[in-house]
Amino acid sequence: MIEKKFIQQRIREQIIKEWFENNLEKTEFSRVEIVKTPVGVKVVIYTSKPGLIVGRGGENIRNITETLTKKFKLDSPQVEVREITEPYLDAQIVAEKIANQLTHFGVGRFKSIGHRSIAEVMKAGAQGVEIKISGKVPGKRARYWRFYKGFLPKCGEPSDELVEIGFKEAKLKIGVVGVTVKILPPALKMPDDITYTLEEVSEIKKKVEEAKTEETTTEEAKVEEAKTEEAKTEETKVEETKKEEVKKKKEKNEKESQKEHAQPKKEQNKEKQGKEKEPNKAE
Repeated sequence: MIEKKFIQQRIREQIIKEWFENNLEKTEFSRVEIVKTPVGVKVVIYTSKPGLIVGRGGENIRNITETLTKKFKLDSPQVEVREITEPYLDAQIVAEKIANQLTHFGVGRFKSIGHRSIAEVMKAGAQGVEIKISGKVPGKRARYWRFYKGFLPKCGEPSDELVEIGFKEAKLKIGVVGVTVKILPPALKMPDDITYTLEEVSEIKKKVEEAKTEETTTEEAKVEEAKTEEAKTEETKVEETKKEEVKKKKEKNEKESQKEHAQPKKEQNKEKQGKEKEPNKAE
């Protein structure tokens, strides 16, 4: 199965990396890269002291190639050593230095070691650094001390991909003390760090001005619409008031006409009543 083959390769690479970490102590060893080539396998060792790994006349390199071929069964391995110019920007090297200082000077000076190493890392140009020393420091109970400075993302993609993490154990008489170092290297562009050129700034300004002009035109149009609506409502109100006045005038005229018609009828009734009374008196 192809899947089993890939898994076995990854397991072998991890075992090789652990072997390098255990056998290249006190050489400021950082990491190993294993790359396949058409000729064979290329093993790249990153360190700040390449002379210690190479040895006199390349003796250490020969021993490493022999162990890779015999023990790990790599086909024609090519070992290459690359120097790290700034060791204080490599988290693994800084962790190893702190662990070596703890073994040399003891746990009593862990605070001065932590502050000094943070100062060196920030002096090298890092954006942020965090150091955790965990174990029986300084008392009998296990606890951890945290030293930090600068900006260091704690979550999201930047903390997973941009932050370098290094870990090293210091074996002391008290017990094992773990040193964890996190460094945010310099000249890294964060996702929220946005830069613009002059041309882009001018284009953005033009777009903003166009948007402002559009907003002003829309506001003016809205104001005009509101004015026209107010004028229409006033006209309708005036028309309604006129209609009401006309209705009131008509009602008044009708009432007056009814009164005028009612008066002659009353006079006729009075005359009839008077005529009826006169013959009664004659009798």
